[in-house]
Amino acid sequence: MLADGTEFEGELIGADTVASGEVVFNTVMTGYQEVISDPSYAGQIITFTTAHLGNYGVTASDNESRRPFCAGVVIRDLARRRSNWRANEDLDDYLRRCGIPGIAGVDTRRLTRHLRTVGSLPGAFGSDEAEVRAAARTAIGTDGCDLVTAVTTDAPYRYEGVEGVTRRVVAVDCGLKTTILRNLSQIATIEVVPAGTTATEILDRGADGLFISNGPGDPSAVPDLVATVEELLGTLPVFGICMGHQMLGQALGAPTFKLPFGHHGGNHPVRDLTTGKVEITSQNHNYCVDVSGLSGVEVTHVNLNDGTLEGFRCTDIDAFAVQYHPEAGPGPHDSHYLFQRFAELMDNAAATKAGR
Repeated sequence: MLADGTEFEGELIGADTVASGEVVFNTVMTGYQEVISDPSYAGQIITFTTAHLGNYGVTASDNESRRPFCAGVVIRDLARRRSNWRANEDLDDYLRRCGIPGIAGVDTRRLTRHLRTVGSLPGAFGSDEAEVRAAARTAIGTDGCDLVTAVTTDAPYRYEGVEGVTRRVVAVDCGLKTTILRNLSQIATIEVVPAGTTATEILDRGADGLFISNGPGDPSAVPDLVATVEELLGTLPVFGICMGHQMLGQALGAPTFKLPFGHHGGNHPVRDLTTGKVEITSQNHNYCVDVSGLSGVEVTHVNLNDGTLEGFRCTDIDAFAVQYHPEAGPGPHDSHYLFQRFAELMDNAAATKAGR
């Protein structure tokens, strides 16, 4: 049941608990495990638009975080059996083990069309109708919610770079995905720190660059992190993605606003204005940055579906960001060049510092 009273029926899968959260839809054709285990979905119920899920099961090494943080999963058809030599367990068993409720057999086409019309809505589902109705009435969205605190790491840790890399990066974990670490490790050794780490503590690590990760919730609800990024601007090269993109934007003085139903999927076309090339990107965000009133900022990427901002760079300091997930593989690997751009930014900054 959605907060506006719209109802759908289906069969429960996963954990037998009432799910409550903001209902969004995701248009990926494959990669359901990566989506479910993406911490950026904390507080949200994920509706998959593709009809058939679970056919290749779940593989432990494909998890993007220590556990799923989403509030629930809505699908049309759950596969009766998995068929993949890599799979460790079924999707249903995975959801049960992780405590994530799900509902299958839902008319996800109708649900998606409704959300496209009215926007993302709070909602709930479960086996007890009275409890579900009560939960739907009290369910909340992500506006004003600090969900980063719930998903960030409890303590700093180190992720080694590949042999031969000498750069060091501090990565602020707002909901960091494992695949991001794998990509960053190609250019640097990473020291991952909690989102509450101060600017002084970050500088004391003596890194060559600062990375700000993806994450869930309203970027305006984490002002302390914005203040930390603002304090670090100009002292370290900065690369932000998704929530990191929004943190950098706010640190520069740009406002953020909520999109009607967000960008959630693996097929969003984005034009890189610096090269003219179009990338097919993976996205998961509800909020957008408005840099139109800022000086010293150049728009670098634009979403070709709705014209919204997908990337920018600072012209007077070493900082840039994109709104999408460049580490993902939504079929192609169009966006992996951004990690090399970050490496070049750090190298140029180090050379400039040495020249002084």
